[in-house]
Amino acid sequence: MDVSFQLYSAREFTPWETVLQRLSGLGYTQVEGFGGNYEDPAAFRELLDANGLAMPSGHFFPMEQFEDDIGKVIATAKALGMERIFVPAVPPEQRVPDAAMWQSIAERLEAIGSKIRDAGLRFGWHNHDFEFQTCADGRLPMDIILETAPSIEWEADIAWIVRGGQDPLTWINIHADRITTAHVKDIAPEGECADEDGWADVGQGTMDWKGIMAALRGIGVDLFVMEHDKPSDFDRFASRSIDAFKTF
Repeated sequence: MDVSFQLYSAREFTPWETVLQRLSGLGYTQVEGFGGNYEDPAAFRELLDANGLAMPSGHFFPMEQFEDDIGKVIATAKALGMERIFVPAVPPEQRVPDAAMWQSIAERLEAIGSKIRDAGLRFGWHNHDFEFQTCADGRLPMDIILETAPSIEWEADIAWIVRGGQDPLTWINIHADRITTAHVKDIAPEGECADEDGWADVGQGTMDWKGIMAALRGIGVDLFVMEHDKPSDFDRFASRSIDAFKTF
């Protein structure tokens, strides 16, 4: 069983040498990168290799770096062995239901995707909850992205879909041809884990992950990434989550 781990979840528990060693020891075989891992791609690749870990995917934020220095993005991704890369968000001031703004963002994503694929990599978008706020014209930003950027992939963050007030199974079924990668995280019961922004370790929360995993595997998703946006204990989260994932 190959399972990945979003290293953003361990950003407050570095050094990375210790983090990667522990993940490998727990049985993780892959990790997903973020900006905090890209300062020296060659050196970080050595750490990955030393711990028997691959980095098939990564997040690159902000989106502007794809337009200002796409060569550096591509070089970083390839140095770390990535196959697919994702834009994980927009700045806070853009996390609003403005249809025209999202139309523009999606057009830019489509243009970027063409260049990334020309370089031999895959490209897509990773959602939060703000893409599910209804715009004045009745559309959702997530719909605008998928319609206006038809060539990009979707890394579906299932728990954020739920926090956006949506049924994840509906979105999985409707967009079966777009979702290639999924973030696996959990939502704590109401009133619990307040110090962790209401997130839970995978398998410890309210999400029906067995049912969701069946749906995701059914549409061919082949990369599952464990994530917790604000864990108070990295080791607890990492170990509990991979143990739970084995039962899905």
